[in-house]
Amino acid sequence: MASLSKPDAPRFDVDVFQNEYLAQGSREVNAIVTVTATGGGTSGGRPIGAPGPDAAVVLVIDCSGSMEYPNTKMRHAREATAAAIDELRDGVAFAVVAGTHEAGDVYPGGGRLAVADRHTREQAKDSLRRLKPSGGTAIGTWIAKAQQLFASRPEAAIRHAILLTDGRNEHEKPAALQRALDAAAGYFTADCRGVGTDWEVAELRKVSSALLGTVDIVAESSGLAEDFRAMMTAAMGKQVADVALRVWTPANARVKFVKQAAPAVEDLTDRRTDASTRAGDYPTGSWGDESRDYHVCVEVPAAAVGNEMLAARISLVLPHPDGTAEVLGQGLVRAVWTDDLASSTRINPQVAHYTGQAELADSIRDGLEAHRAGDLARASAELGTAVRLAYASGNEGTLKLLRKVVDVVDEREGTVRFRKNVSEADSMTLETRSTKTVRVKK
Repeated sequence: MASLSKPDAPRFDVDVFQNEYLAQGSREVNAIVTVTATGGGTSGGRPIGAPGPDAAVVLVIDCSGSMEYPNTKMRHAREATAAAIDELRDGVAFAVVAGTHEAGDVYPGGGRLAVADRHTREQAKDSLRRLKPSGGTAIGTWIAKAQQLFASRPEAAIRHAILLTDGRNEHEKPAALQRALDAAAGYFTADCRGVGTDWEVAELRKVSSALLGTVDIVAESSGLAEDFRAMMTAAMGKQVADVALRVWTPANARVKFVKQAAPAVEDLTDRRTDASTRAGDYPTGSWGDESRDYHVCVEVPAAAVGNEMLAARISLVLPHPDGTAEVLGQGLVRAVWTDDLASSTRINPQVAHYTGQAELADSIRDGLEAHRAGDLARASAELGTAVRLAYASGNEGTLKLLRKVVDVVDEREGTVRFRKNVSEADSMTLETRSTKTVRVKK
């Protein structure tokens, strides 16, 4: 375990779990890196509670015409937005945006952010009467509007959006959404929620993934307020932003992949930015008091029995505008070549567990795709694999969701039968939450 944080900053502890022993000729090194952030109370070097906003939040609410049906949906969205506003900490900059085929300033207006206090929170809640359903859906314009609003408060170190939609992105081309996401990635994070069942899971996951946030379904709009309150509470707990996982490898070694493994599977491999000749940074977003796991796979040059090497140095870093970076925590990944078969074939429990969790997510995705294509045999086989993996890893939450889609004959073996008349809400809930993982059982 290593933590290099300053005394007055959040503490980042880094633990590396691996089997460092490789058979002669082997080249692949796998490690699970657990990062735990605790305590502190700074944000971008400024104490929380100091004058001026240390954080900014934009609430983006779908106000397209479909939000009118049923007629309670828009009312619940207003109530949820009000509940989130109530959770804002004094001094936080915030705004409310109405999303249709364009993006409109609801509060405070004029391309500005307000600063939260008792007066502005009440003003903002009064303004929610202007959230009325009409028009289409163009999520890229919503993302661009949020980015413009955040840019009006460059001193805000934590920038976070909450985005709600009930439909598909039908009123702009996919390339327009991608351009908006490319521009916003790394600038702010976003939690995304789909209400009802007329939106597309893959589309909203694309948004949340690009913006390093969460995605979930709220099948009944009556559940929005509780969910919004929880999201805002979590956002208010963030202490430090723009942390990167830096992976250094020696000459002739290369990083095969870097994935967040918990609390949800997220592939970060293609988001690497070079930090030096042999080091790359992978974005992790904003942190509060929390713990996350990352799966790092490195390919090293093959070596003879008895050789050992440092395969990778894993650091949590906070980049600064001047090009320097503060190291918050660090861990080492080793490789040792041996002819002891028992040592070289032992799979580290953490590595095995998260490899299974990633396979679980893939099996659910492939099974639901097969079901939509009418291939019930393949759907049953894939979801049967998912049941077996969920049972073996103790992922009770995912197993419960799977039981709503398939009848489980034998959970240990993964024998299932696809249910007739599976509700769209149950199917979408399983798909949306398929990437959520559990940690290794004690």
